[in-house]
Amino acid sequence: MVASSSAITAVSVRRRAIPALDPGSRFDRRLSKILVHATAVFYEKGYEGASMRDLARSSGMSLSGLYYYFESKDKLLYLIQKHTFSTIVERLRGRLDEVSDPEKRVRVFILNHLEYFLANQKAMKVLSHEAEVLKNGYGAEIAAIKREYYRICIGLLDDFKLAKALEFSSRMAVLSLFGMMNWIYTWYNPRVDADAEELSRGMGDIFLRGISAVPEHQPSKTKRFQRKRSVSN
Repeated sequence: MVASSSAITAVSVRRRAIPALDPGSRFDRRLSKILVHATAVFYEKGYEGASMRDLARSSGMSLSGLYYYFESKDKLLYLIQKHTFSTIVERLRGRLDEVSDPEKRVRVFILNHLEYFLANQKAMKVLSHEAEVLKNGYGAEIAAIKREYYRICIGLLDDFKLAKALEFSSRMAVLSLFGMMNWIYTWYNPRVDADAEELSRGMGDIFLRGISAVPEHQPSKTKRFQRKRSVSN
């Protein structure tokens, strides 16, 4: 059941092809630059505190020019979130295709997330703080992409749990992992803290050892099997 569930997840992720900005398109190059400036403004002022005039001034455009690309702040925030989550998911797909070991696949997930996070800290803070702002169609589309990302992680942990004969709540484990990864911007200092690769290795060790630990009141399947054998002998 676990294996088939993760297989379904993989198929559904491939079907949800999320178009990325075309770096060869003049329009999309301009759009990408505006998104970078908008991210910085949202980072500094927050979504509610930022005005379209602030966004136009930051990107070096006239207000009417900005409205040519975006009819509202909602559209800007939507595109920032869509581009961020789409990029993370697409990079993850490619990396997971090259790895089959369940533990290594979990570590790939952590590394992929932290690499993007540390390279795009302003965008990730905006996503963390403005997660509930978008409504209607924009909010629904972003929520769907985030659910796919969550399901990928659930599938990876279910595969790891099956391979190691462990028992733990995949939901609790996934949400705990995201808690570890998403809030590092509150303490991360590149001058004293490790880079993404070393940080992901340490965080992966803490996380995987934690979910692999067997509570005293709940022995693992492996230990129960060994106990039954010793009793029968």
